[in-house]
Amino acid sequence: MKDAAFESIQIRDSSLAERTAEQISKLIVEQHLTCEDRLPSEFELAELLNVGRGTVREGVKLLVARNVLEIRRGKGTYIASNPGEIPDPLGFAYYPDQLRLAMDLVEIRGHLEPWVARMAAERANEEDLSILRQACSTVEQDILAERDHSNSDVRFHVSIAKCTHNLVVPKLIPVITYAITLFVSLTESRLKMETLVDHRELLDAISTGDGSRAEKAMARHIEYNRALMQDLIGKMADSPGSTGRSSPEHPL
Repeated sequence: MKDAAFESIQIRDSSLAERTAEQISKLIVEQHLTCEDRLPSEFELAELLNVGRGTVREGVKLLVARNVLEIRRGKGTYIASNPGEIPDPLGFAYYPDQLRLAMDLVEIRGHLEPWVARMAAERANEEDLSILRQACSTVEQDILAERDHSNSDVRFHVSIAKCTHNLVVPKLIPVITYAITLFVSLTESRLKMETLVDHRELLDAISTGDGSRAEKAMARHIEYNRALMQDLIGKMADSPGSTGRSSPEHPL
């Protein structure tokens, strides 16, 4: 590892643990560390930062909670695969009305993902396309085997987002991820065949570099989702005693 750009920690308004976490984060950025890199030992960090080992331990805990670091048993502390990314950064799971949230997420997806699909078609390289083909195939296998396809569906859309090679788009992935998972849960996977056909169309459009076609295919895919959600909400509203609300843990 190159010489670390550490600063001796001084007491400021923030806690020592917080300042320690900041310095470790600075190291990660400046040294371009990845998930392949192991963090210096607790003892080494304590000496570099001029703080106690307990403070280093607390700083590391803060970064683990933020998904910047991960502790691998028997190996040490490493940089996380996607530093700073957490599954639900906006706290969607705590919204009391998950049906309303699902509709609002579909609205956002309708504006965002068609553009993402266009950019994916225009920028994807062969490695991206190989990953996308495998993701599409996995969704198909899950659907045809009548397995829960929510996770593989998420991976397919995430793969499209990564094809854009835009530094900001991957940061929006948790929004897409939660939206897809919630939709599949609420609708009980009713659009299985439509999903299969739409994904094939998206894959073909992106593989051939046809941005306009990819954009239209994604817009159509999300419109199917919106229409089904609207129908579901209408039926629930017509049900006697229904409030149309749902709990985060049990959407329906």
